[in-house]
Amino acid sequence: MKNTALLKCVTACCAVVVSGAAFAAVTPGAPFSDGAVLQRGMKVPVWGKASPGETVKVEFAGQSLTAKAGADGKWRVDLAPMEACSEGRVLRMGGVEVKDVLVGEVWFASGQSNTECPIWGPAPRYRDGNGALMIQKTRKPLVRFVKNTRNWSLKPADLKATWRTFEPKSFNGGGMALSGIAFYYALELHDALGIPVGIVDSSWGGSPIEAWLPRDEIAKRPELAKIAAYKVCEKKDWKKSPECPHSWAAEMQPGVLFDGMVAAYAPMAMRGMIWYQGCSNAGDGDMYTVKMHVLCDGWSRKFENPGMKLYFCGLAPYKNTWFGAVKAQTKFVTEEPRAAIAYLSDVGNPNDIHPNDKRTPAMRLALHALKRDYGFSDIKDESPSFESAKVEGDVVSITFKDAKDIYVYNRDYTLDSGFELAGEDGKFAKAEILNVRKDGGNLGAIGGKVLKLKADGVAAPKKVRYLYSVPVKGAIYNEASLPLGAFESAL
Repeated sequence: MKNTALLKCVTACCAVVVSGAAFAAVTPGAPFSDGAVLQRGMKVPVWGKASPGETVKVEFAGQSLTAKAGADGKWRVDLAPMEACSEGRVLRMGGVEVKDVLVGEVWFASGQSNTECPIWGPAPRYRDGNGALMIQKTRKPLVRFVKNTRNWSLKPADLKATWRTFEPKSFNGGGMALSGIAFYYALELHDALGIPVGIVDSSWGGSPIEAWLPRDEIAKRPELAKIAAYKVCEKKDWKKSPECPHSWAAEMQPGVLFDGMVAAYAPMAMRGMIWYQGCSNAGDGDMYTVKMHVLCDGWSRKFENPGMKLYFCGLAPYKNTWFGAVKAQTKFVTEEPRAAIAYLSDVGNPNDIHPNDKRTPAMRLALHALKRDYGFSDIKDESPSFESAKVEGDVVSITFKDAKDIYVYNRDYTLDSGFELAGEDGKFAKAEILNVRKDGGNLGAIGGKVLKLKADGVAAPKKVRYLYSVPVKGAIYNEASLPLGAFESAL
């Protein structure tokens, strides 16, 4: 289903030159700079600032629209939906020319350190394990990115995008190194679709989800009233006033990263966002589900995109368990049809909170987009999940949905599964899979979607859970090699 034919564009449709010194004051909005990628198939807001009362003419791809700057100098037009175009064209706004503009698919990437973890950087630990190899061979002029520097703000900040192409000189490490997950995600989409892809990376290690939520959206949820009541303070005042602190640092206060690194891009047209965050909110329990709803709803409103997608990573195992956090993430995705989760129960590193495999998470996120947004109907993008259970004596038979054939795989070739059973006393014990095939090359195969479990000392099982106890190590997959996520259920 890959579309290898790039859609042809007509350069004659580019705008005519508009003259006049009056246009010198026109300042385009954050996304609009040389090399930008505009979203195909939906209206494309174009905005900026000019002298109050000034009429600004916007021209691109045969479209010509005008807007009058308000008393605050702000102006905006909405370009009609366009087809993908791999030929760089000129976007004119008054006397300003933005060159080499493509039309394709646009995404945002955000979150904390596992999003920020770069494709390449001077420290081998904190970067993708194959990034140094990838950037040497990657030359994709139709794939472009923006890496926003860390910036927190008490009000929407003015930003200006610098678009870079996917080629070695663009991945220079340091503060401008693109997120590894964003890198692989954009490549996966481009390779499958054959059209331009742009991705904007705004991420900050250690950041809680609250910092990425629009403050006015937090106030709409009664469950978050305490957070909404906090005053947001300048750094010099942050520790002095009891009204201010709600985080471990001033730059992690509610809303300050949305205002500092995201707000300037709204209402940029885009397909959706990818998100990898949660370690800093691991103790939230079900409240994290509420905050994820605010993230999804709040960003979609700010970007004027009711159908905006949110594809995110379940937390990868570490030396401690993220059981409660992953359960909250799973609860959110069952409640929000615009969202999908990529479970990473097999990707973690017990000695490193930043596993250096960023391609696997990106590939799983891309499966969601290809199936749900781009018409690849034959793709299987869902991990297996608990459907039902039957207890017969001390044996529990669990049936999974989104699976035809379950299998067990550990790198050490053991059949440890991560399942536990508990009886009336609530004490969990390690469970063994009874119906795994151990014959020759079929080691670990189940031959269906039903697992039979038994635990020593649990005569009448009442509960089952998966990936709770350390060491946490995902080992259950469906036929598409997608892993089972952490769960708990009564029997």
